Order: sequence, then structure tokens, then C-alpha cells
Amino acid sequence: MIRYFKIRSRVNAFFNVSPAILILLFLFIMSNRTPVLAADEHVDVKTIIDRMDKLYRSDASYADVEMIVVSEHWERTLAMDIWTEGMEKTFIYIKGPKKDEGIATLRIESEMWNYFPRINKVMKVPPSMMMGSWMGSDFTNDDLVKESSLLKDYHHRLMHPENEEPDQYYIELTPKSDTPTVWGKIEITIRKADYIPVTQVYYDEKGRKMREMLFSDARTFGDRTIPSVMEMLPLNKEGQKTVIRYKDINFDEPIDKDVFTLRNLQKRR
Repeated sequence: MIRYFKIRSRVNAFFNVSPAILILLFLFIMSNRTPVLAADEHVDVKTIIDRMDKLYRSDASYADVEMIVVSEHWERTLAMDIWTEGMEKTFIYIKGPKKDEGIATLRIESEMWNYFPRINKVMKVPPSMMMGSWMGSDFTNDDLVKESSLLKDYHHRLMHPENEEPDQYYIELTPKSDTPTVWGKIEITIRKADYIPVTQVYYDEKGRKMREMLFSDARTFGDRTIPSVMEMLPLNKEGQKTVIRYKDINFDEPIDKDVFTLRNLQKRR
């Protein structure tokens, strides 16, 4: 308090300004800072994450998708059709190349099955394999069929990294105690203007950065603008990546209920 009065006396003497004016000036400065802090404090993080969960989903959707799997020594491309119904159902059908044609994946709530036409067999995927690779790609089974939810299965908090861009949100997700995952945390960067994701970084339980997903080529499909390209980079595998490209996607169009059935897994489309 004594120090405060000494500083105020010096300022008054130098500027010959009354204490009342100084107080008003101080209040003016603080009032102009407050909205900036409040804007950050009142960001609805859950709404942003819910939008991330549903980015490529709706009450019903159909997508024409290309997956390019690249390793250090080879590259292969899969052509796929993907149907979804809300957050509970996913059906994926591989239509090319010829050797993979007919392979299909079905997820209904917490259960998942794969069908392999070469052996004409439906195989149920156990929960322990949800973090395993889907079709040899860098995307996991869970990434493709979205059995887990970023909103329901993770805690969320807004971050302010040292190198943050003013036009982006930075959100950290940590798994809840009962969430089956190999990730210790996930960090998501999202554009403030339109909530389009930029990056999604995955860390293991020791805090090591393991993989990074890059979103790009935002396109408008119907009345929704989304990144049409997702590129997954495993950071411990040099020269390897998987790219998913949405060639077309239709939202909220009627889908035959028979699509999401075990019987449909074995039907050639």
C-alpha cells in the first residue's frame, strides 16, 4: 500500500493529474480488457467437441470415399462407400481394388463386425481390437466407425499454448477413467470463424506425441462445409501415412434400414 502511494505521487507530480482522473483512466483500461478475458472464459468447449464428433455424420449420411495407404516401400488405394446413422451405426463397403472388393465393416453401437469374401466369413471385432489398424491403414477401427465419442468419453479444457494463433481454438481432451483407449490425451486445433478442424494430435500415456491428423481442402457438400481430406501421420513410422478423401457425401437422406444388418455384410453391392 505504501509503495502504491509513492508511485501515485510520482505520477501525479510528473503529469500534474488529479487522483480521480488516474482512477478513471485505470478503470477504462480494465474495462477494455475484460471482454477479451470473458470471451475466452465463456467458450462453449462441449459444443465445439460435439460438432467434431458429428462432423461427417448426421441422422443419416452416405459418402463416396477414397483411402490411400502409403508406406516407405508401397502404396495402395481403396475405394469405399460409407453409410452412417447418427452416432450409433456405421457400414463401410470396399468396392475396389478387385482383390479387396466386397470386404465390409459394420458397427452397431458398441459392437463391430468385419466380412471377408475370400473366406466367406463374418468376424466379430472384440473391444480390445478397437485401437487396432483398420485394413492395414494408420486409422484405427475406432477412427473409422466412431465407437467412442470425443464428447462423452473425454474430459475437455481450453488451452492457451505459447505459440497460439488468435484465430484458432486449442482444446485438450483427456480420457475418462472408464474409456478404453491407448491415448493419454488428444489436442485439437479448430478455426474460430467456422469451427473447421485444423489438426488433431494424439499422445500416449507417457505424454509422447504418437500421431497427427491434418485436415484440409474444405468443401461444401449440400449445406455443410467440412474438410474433404484427412491425413493421418504416424510419427514413429518414417515415410508412412494414410489419406482419406471424401469425393462426395450426402447428409440427411433416407437410408434403407437393411444396410445396417449382419445379412447385408455378405451381400455384393
